[in-house]
Amino acid sequence: MRRRPSAEDEAVPQESNAPNKADKSKGMQAVRDGGAAGGRSAKASSFGVQERRTSREMGAAGPTTSQTQPWPRLSVSEPALENNAINGALGGKGPTDALADYQRRQRARIRGPWSCSLLTLATSACAIILLATIVRSFLTLQLDPKGCVMSYMMPAFARFSDFDTEHTRFASKYSLYLYREGGVDEDIRVKGIPVIFIPGNAGSYKQVRPIAAEAAHYFHDVLRLDENAVANGKRPLDFFTVDFNEELTAFHGQTMLDQAEYLNEAVAYILALYHNPQRSIREPGLPEPKSVIIIGHSMGGVVARAMLRMPNYQENTVNTIITLSAPHARAAISFDADMVAAYNDMNTFWRESYSALSPAKNPLADVTLVSVAGGGLDTMIPSEYSSLTSLVPDTHGFTVFTSAIPCVWTGMDHLAIMWCDQLRKALVKAIFDVADVRRPSQTLPQSQRIKALRKRLLTGMESVVQKAALDDEPTTFLTLEHTSTAVMPHGQRLVLRSFGEPGKTKAHLMPIPAQPVAEGGKFSLMTDKALDASINNDSVITLLCSVFPPSGFSGPTFAINMDIALGSSGSTRLACKNAAPDASYLPASTIESQNAFDDAPPFSYLQYEMSDLHDYQFIAVIDQSPEPTPGWLIAEFSTAADSTITISRGHHQLLLNGLRRKLAADRPLMTELKIPEVHSTLFAYNLRVDRCKCGSKQEEMFAPLLRQYIQEPYESKYFVNTQGGKINVHGLSPYMPPPLSGKLPTEGLSLQLWTDPTCNSTVKISLSVDVVGSAGKLVMRYRTVLAAFPLLVVAVVLRKQFKIYDTTGVFMSFSHSMDQCIRTSLPAIFTALTFLAIALSKATQGPWTRKWFSKSTGTSEEAIDFTVNDFMLGTSDPFFWFLVPTFGLISVGVCITGNYFVLIVTRILAFLHGFIRSWIVRTDDARKVHPVFATTPSHQRIMTTGVLLLMVITVVPYQFAYIVLCIVQIATCVRALRVTLDSESSQSYNFYNYVHSMLVLMLWILPINMPVLVVWIHNLAVHWLTPFSTHHNLLSVVPYILLVEAMSTGNMLPRVTSRMRYITNIVTFSFALYAAIYGVTYAYRLHHLANGLCAWLFVIHLSAGPLSLAKVGQYFPASSKARTRAEVEGRCVKKRP
Repeated sequence: MRRRPSAEDEAVPQESNAPNKADKSKGMQAVRDGGAAGGRSAKASSFGVQERRTSREMGAAGPTTSQTQPWPRLSVSEPALENNAINGALGGKGPTDALADYQRRQRARIRGPWSCSLLTLATSACAIILLATIVRSFLTLQLDPKGCVMSYMMPAFARFSDFDTEHTRFASKYSLYLYREGGVDEDIRVKGIPVIFIPGNAGSYKQVRPIAAEAAHYFHDVLRLDENAVANGKRPLDFFTVDFNEELTAFHGQTMLDQAEYLNEAVAYILALYHNPQRSIREPGLPEPKSVIIIGHSMGGVVARAMLRMPNYQENTVNTIITLSAPHARAAISFDADMVAAYNDMNTFWRESYSALSPAKNPLADVTLVSVAGGGLDTMIPSEYSSLTSLVPDTHGFTVFTSAIPCVWTGMDHLAIMWCDQLRKALVKAIFDVADVRRPSQTLPQSQRIKALRKRLLTGMESVVQKAALDDEPTTFLTLEHTSTAVMPHGQRLVLRSFGEPGKTKAHLMPIPAQPVAEGGKFSLMTDKALDASINNDSVITLLCSVFPPSGFSGPTFAINMDIALGSSGSTRLACKNAAPDASYLPASTIESQNAFDDAPPFSYLQYEMSDLHDYQFIAVIDQSPEPTPGWLIAEFSTAADSTITISRGHHQLLLNGLRRKLAADRPLMTELKIPEVHSTLFAYNLRVDRCKCGSKQEEMFAPLLRQYIQEPYESKYFVNTQGGKINVHGLSPYMPPPLSGKLPTEGLSLQLWTDPTCNSTVKISLSVDVVGSAGKLVMRYRTVLAAFPLLVVAVVLRKQFKIYDTTGVFMSFSHSMDQCIRTSLPAIFTALTFLAIALSKATQGPWTRKWFSKSTGTSEEAIDFTVNDFMLGTSDPFFWFLVPTFGLISVGVCITGNYFVLIVTRILAFLHGFIRSWIVRTDDARKVHPVFATTPSHQRIMTTGVLLLMVITVVPYQFAYIVLCIVQIATCVRALRVTLDSESSQSYNFYNYVHSMLVLMLWILPINMPVLVVWIHNLAVHWLTPFSTHHNLLSVVPYILLVEAMSTGNMLPRVTSRMRYITNIVTFSFALYAAIYGVTYAYRLHHLANGLCAWLFVIHLSAGPLSLAKVGQYFPASSKARTRAEVEGRCVKKRP
């Protein structure tokens, strides 16, 4: 009785062992091509055998064994077999002939490497179109304008040759230099405040030139002429820089640690220079420096943080670190185990240090860290990785984007952040703000340091920026006379369209509303003039005043006396503070403005919360211009209800309907729209601002100005003369750890719109999701997915191939297996992974997850799990579930394309191989020789393998051995293809498909091993021969070597028909599952998982010898159902005569 065809039978028809009765010679050929693989024992045969066999061999193949092929079972799902369609398709042949022809066509389709169904073709086309759309979006859409101005300098470097092996073991590899600016300071003796520059990945020590040159010019041209600055401890900066020979620090964790060790020794050497009178010209009485300031670019900023974790770090020798485009939160790529481990150790150290309850137990209590990010123009690392929110509390550091820094206002790419003229000026001023040569630390105390850095680098509108004027004592005694003073009625807006009256100083007094009336309100002032702290000039002065004598003020003397009353008896006396230190700069917005970084004098903006003004009664605006001057000023009080609009609209609503809001004509000077749900880096938006013409008879004083911002990290973008713009934020990002504070990572997007309130015109704002523009955001955040998800696909395809081979004896081609997987397993796997991604995103937000984490780590439930976003998509937002099938489709298309590329390359190499062989072998007898898989002698293979293993142990990293194995596997694949083309036997097709599939797997693993290999080659180029201690593990490459060696001999993988075959299923499926869940975060482990698969396949190869799996399989007897199936299959086998 025939059994019902199984699912595998429907997918792959069995090869026939029975010869055709109509043609005995054809039957013998069928035995050679089809039945030989099934009638042989478990021992694998080499391609070195001849195709012709003796009658004894033919007879020996007759008895049924565990690998005997059953009679071909017809697939009930094949339409060609329905209604006896075969006879009609084959011109009326008999059933046996039709069946044989159909089976031959089926075998050719299954084993043919070029087979491609319409479904596979459509899948590839969709994947290519989708990938091309993403790449095009990344390169052309939602791009920020570039506004950096080139910087110039006259560099001179002095190398410290005496910093040699007596000081550091890296003296022959790295070098230390001192920078001097030509024409300004050419004395190579140290004289000021030590600053060390650390270059980044493949960076040069010469990249210090723009910042060091600006520091030299700024001190020479400005500070040294300012007596107050000199008295406050401002001295020139001694810029030191390190030559790392342009090492690829981002690719290798040990290299990063080596640089950190060298830098700690360099710091000790530099500080010792200031104790040497022959190499120092410091002023007498100044303390010797005990710490340095560090500027790090890219990975140099990460190395700076690693210095404080190294054993050779001397405490308190580093207290200020400024980094530029440095990936602090996580490693840029996860291909190296040492890099991932170094990041985990370093970040844990920083978090635990700042989590200490007592400052005495915090080794980083005096360290201030500032991270500067370039924004969307940086295509080297995602700018979110520069965030410090998960590492440092806001009392010791912050992250700011260049587009938010006053008077910079532009994004920058990864290299421009070093030479951009606007940024280097801001950085140099920030360094001088915290420098104080009068202290041994050479800087201000930590609390003053962070305050000065916030003032210089933040917009001034952030909540963490302290209002300096509010904490000062009154410094101005203001005397007013009624005729020269305009007292504004309560609630009325102050509007000035020009300044100055001949010979007269004008004062405008604005009464501050009572606190109960203006709960939640604010005071805003905006002008195109500079709000200067100096009184004796022509600028506008804004004062916070209270009636004299102010409460709590004990001193009758004032630094400044302003008598506008000119001795009048009816005068009013006020004690005032100058509000200029709290003023912020805004980019000028006029009808001619195009970009925020245009070269134009900025606007001045002053904003106070009403709660900050409860100690004052008046705000005085003093116009002391001696003659009429063009300009404008607007000042007003506003309530929170009028100035702030909160819009609750989620991703789904924004995606479907967008956002539209009409602002009233009587709105205040500044209106703020808060959209808390807009916080993801994966979305891009289009903003449109439509405003009506100015309703008043007078022209508007300035064009609308828009600020887009988020808090922590501090990112702001400005749109001048705005009619809209492209909105994208660097808020919540995939794989980012949660904040150290435990609060929400971000409060969402806020839009501040400044318009002329005197125009009395409405404004319409619309915000819509840019779907195509959002696609490009996937590149920077998910680029490692292209190393992980394709391996998932390859593992699933391999699983299908091994499963069919163990069942039928046919090792189908990679292309056909891919086609079968696209129809069956891959959609199911990606569907399951989609639900898993949703479940993981919801689980990270649940309270039971926090309880489980606290129990597993032994911490309290308030402890933060910083690995919560390491899984799959790396986000806790279930909205992005669609990314799993999206990446799955792209990965399938990439694998299909990559497979055909490998096929083309191997086909070309096989053609060249055959062409060369035809020139070597020319005799007629030689042409008649049947194709044989040539192998090298055993002793030669053993010797070559031994030499390779010895090199891995001593000299080369195992990644080098892996490259060699890939080359050997390509050669094996080419030889197998050549034999297959010549013989066209089933066995040769099986072997070729097998070695080709393993080559595809090895090539997908290759990118994971390339970075470390490139670092090793670079070290050879600089004559650094110290081996990598962590990359000489034989276990990481021996299974690859053994399997590649086994395949190079031409031995086909034996079939596993016992229950041991399930191990192959489990190994390949586990490989695929791990690649999907952890492949992005721990990509380096994929090499080891593939290594484990190779080890198991080699064990199967060993089953052809004394260590047969059949002997192991006897301890796992088949079930009664399986035995019954085997018996039925055995009875269905056509015996050979």
